[in-house]
Amino acid sequence: MSNVKELLKKKLTAENYDRLMAVDNAKIHEFVADAIELTNPEAVFVCTDSDEDISHVREMSVKTGEESPLENPGHTYHFDGINDQARDRNATKYLVPKTESLSKALNQIEREEGLADVRGLMKDSMKSRTMILRFLMLGPRDSVFSIPCIQATDSWYVAHSEDLLYRTAYEQFCKIDNDDNVFCFLHSAGQVTEDMISADVENKRVYMDYTIDTVYSVNTQYGGNTMGLKKLALRLTIRKADREGWLAEHMFISGVYGPGGRKTYMAGAFPSACGKTSTAMLPGETILGDDIAYFRNINGEFRAVNTEAGIFGIIQNVKAKSDPAIWDMLHSPGEVIISNILVSDKKPYWLGMGEDLPEKGANFSGEWFKGKKDAKGKEISPAHKNARYAVSLKALANCDPDLDNPDGVVLGGLMYGGRDPKASVPVQQSFNWVHGVVSYGASLETETTFAIIGEEGVMEINLMSIQDFLAIPLGKYIQNNIDFVNDIKKPPLVFGVNYFLRDKEGNFVNGVRDKHVWIKWMELRVHGDVDAITCPTGRIPCYEDLVKLFKQVLDKEYTKEDYISQFTIRVSENLAKIGRVSKYHKENVPGSPQIVYDTLEDTRKRLNDLREKHGDYVSPFDLATG
Repeated sequence: MSNVKELLKKKLTAENYDRLMAVDNAKIHEFVADAIELTNPEAVFVCTDSDEDISHVREMSVKTGEESPLENPGHTYHFDGINDQARDRNATKYLVPKTESLSKALNQIEREEGLADVRGLMKDSMKSRTMILRFLMLGPRDSVFSIPCIQATDSWYVAHSEDLLYRTAYEQFCKIDNDDNVFCFLHSAGQVTEDMISADVENKRVYMDYTIDTVYSVNTQYGGNTMGLKKLALRLTIRKADREGWLAEHMFISGVYGPGGRKTYMAGAFPSACGKTSTAMLPGETILGDDIAYFRNINGEFRAVNTEAGIFGIIQNVKAKSDPAIWDMLHSPGEVIISNILVSDKKPYWLGMGEDLPEKGANFSGEWFKGKKDAKGKEISPAHKNARYAVSLKALANCDPDLDNPDGVVLGGLMYGGRDPKASVPVQQSFNWVHGVVSYGASLETETTFAIIGEEGVMEINLMSIQDFLAIPLGKYIQNNIDFVNDIKKPPLVFGVNYFLRDKEGNFVNGVRDKHVWIKWMELRVHGDVDAITCPTGRIPCYEDLVKLFKQVLDKEYTKEDYISQFTIRVSENLAKIGRVSKYHKENVPGSPQIVYDTLEDTRKRLNDLREKHGDYVSPFDLATG
């Protein structure tokens, strides 16, 4: 320990050394000393929770050129490189000791080999730059949900983003015990261009050493690869939750208002670009979180918190009419970072904003003009499909007042949703908790999108929208979810949603705003206020209830033709989906609980019985009349 302190004294100014020593935790001191010795920064800035320190981070992000001001006061923009625009599955790997193994569905590398690789790339990577140390908290402070985290980075943009997305916690760190477990994250942008963009993205690495709860990230700046407390921390947290008997989930949390002004909390898991943030941000409701949630059994209640305090949301298709809260935030003074959009005359433009875009400006490719092509001859879009905004939740008018409640909130319902163009109805309720976890969660199938590097439009299984982040066996994770409610007095109802069902001509059968009706129907079901029709895959809304809800929520007439188009049971398509899900579990989920196969088989039998009676396409009115 004396050698650690000597190194820290040598590298830190007296003020920064004293700040670090005020945090009495040997693991943190050793982590920082190792990070300094490895990356060789010119200076180290220990950021406290003071307004002065946080302002300094914000100012440096602009001074260094990692961010630039926009016309709207407080708004800045940031560009990642043309080849660094999303979470990179291939570059993201678990470091696995020789004596252990993870599911073959997860990217992994032998621990010692991986450490040598990533640490070799990080050697002297911060030379001539400043290392910024951030002390942050996952979950509300002073809570059973809290997990302390330290981030070391040489990117002022990353450090600034974390001010908006997470709860600062230097003061809490000064109070933690020496043996408290801490998640550690070390990031370097690596060599950068004159525009402060990572120059060596071909050697991008995001490696997770779950044996010591530490993550290494290098040669990348995209937030999903660099901000440790986001999806990288989720991977570590899932293992911690598995050991301790709670759940860490890739879910939003919203407060949905019902009759008489009551508020019911709902959570939902959606793969990227499948409607997650827009569902969390429905007008007239409250948002408690848009991405990651922790669930605990507290005195027999199913309680949840948002692990974060801000939103790193996809900006594509944000419009004034469909996303008023986000739109207003993006057009009002305040602290916002927008990344990978088109900028012209200090104004931001994004795809699907409902306005004509300029024919020239600056974007993630540099100076941009209409018709510009990349090195492969492909035309470059004015803004990226995965362009993002980072903002504090408290900057939103509809931020839920219980955001920082250390006890969390009681969940009334949760949902699983994906892009399923062929099989699943827009909304359905499971028969019970197990049926929902299996049929909507462990069977979640979706089209791949631009938010993940790789081919778009390919159907894939994405269990609970979380399998990319699992470092425990998939079968064990499913069983953990099934078992979690064993001692819960009133488990949440489970729903399946699908905003992307298409008709035979390829047109969506849902309107963009229809999701608000589905959410309101779920809220009514949680309280037993409306009936439902039983079908082979779950319970679906009654036509008369949807007529009322479409009028109340959207002031829209809802026809029988709409209902038939949306809620006709597509028997063959659902049977084919069950076949794909069963095959996937057999091939990729060793140890998948037998109840998964039993539940799928029960659904298969119900679908075959329905087909025998009514054929391959069954109107919901035929179900209603028996």
